[in-house]
Amino acid sequence: MVRLPWVVGVSGASGTPYAQAVLCGLLDAGEPVDLIVSRAARLTLLDEVGRTIRDAHWSDDVAAWLGRDVSEVRYWSAGDLAAGPSSGSYPVRGMVVVPASTAAVAGIALGLSKDLLQRAADVNLKERRPVVVVPRETPLSRGHLVHLLALHDAGAVVLPASPGFYAGTSTVQELVDFVAGKVLDSLGVDHTLFTRWRGELGAARSLGEHAGIGRVGSAPAD
Repeated sequence: MVRLPWVVGVSGASGTPYAQAVLCGLLDAGEPVDLIVSRAARLTLLDEVGRTIRDAHWSDDVAAWLGRDVSEVRYWSAGDLAAGPSSGSYPVRGMVVVPASTAAVAGIALGLSKDLLQRAADVNLKERRPVVVVPRETPLSRGHLVHLLALHDAGAVVLPASPGFYAGTSTVQELVDFVAGKVLDSLGVDHTLFTRWRGELGAARSLGEHAGIGRVGSAPAD
């Protein structure tokens, strides 16, 4: 059978935990992944979680970052413009850029293809495959909004890293997982990363309290 992965591009914006949660969610669902980490993202990973990804040791580095087996991950160097995902004939299901820096957003919107991440996103857009872009920047300038609108008009899903609080969240990880879950929803990938709205006010909070989970900034319920 032909391997049909999701391409995950990690750019240099703050928010590498979102990338980690999306990657783990895809792997938990049995989905193979092609991973591209930009040069700037390596610095952000080092700053935010004390890890980085080295091309020559990517398997060990990605496994340490994700805390799991990475046998279903294929890594491509961001500088390798001859890599598989640079061509529309390379079979993939679609792509996620998470987090998406404003520089990556602009490069994709303008078709600059300055590195493999931008080129792969451009390829998936032109092939009309699912593309989800997760910007993590605030506030947004007019230029940022123009580029995001261009991506929307090109067929991408623009999914800001804006966690919801109705799912009974009590930890930072749950807020991260909420965004990752919305990404997987956009891809049509099953997950259990957050409690879904059921049409009942306070239902998710009640579930958390019954499980002994306190609110953000409070002690756990007795």
